Amino acid sequence: MKLPVIKHLTQFIEENDEDFVVETIETLEYLTEVPSLKDEELDVIGELISNMYGALEVHKMIKEGKAQKEALNSFMSRVLGSIDK
Repeated sequence: MKLPVIKHLTQFIEENDEDFVVETIETLEYLTEVPSLKDEELDVIGELISNMYGALEVHKMIKEGKAQKEALNSFMSRVLGSIDK
């Protein structure tokens, strides 16, 4: 996950609608079923999906009243905490 990408996607959600991101995730998840995709391609798609889910989580925290910076930091702390376990 990349914080600048999540931040940028969060901005997109705020300016447009989170449904665009949800539908994009669904499309990318569907693409992962193509049998001819290489591992590197699946890794890229997986990274995009992860960043989009992250942006949705950050957007949810912002809607609940957190400042964008606080929401981003909280999300990344949660992610890093789960990796350390």
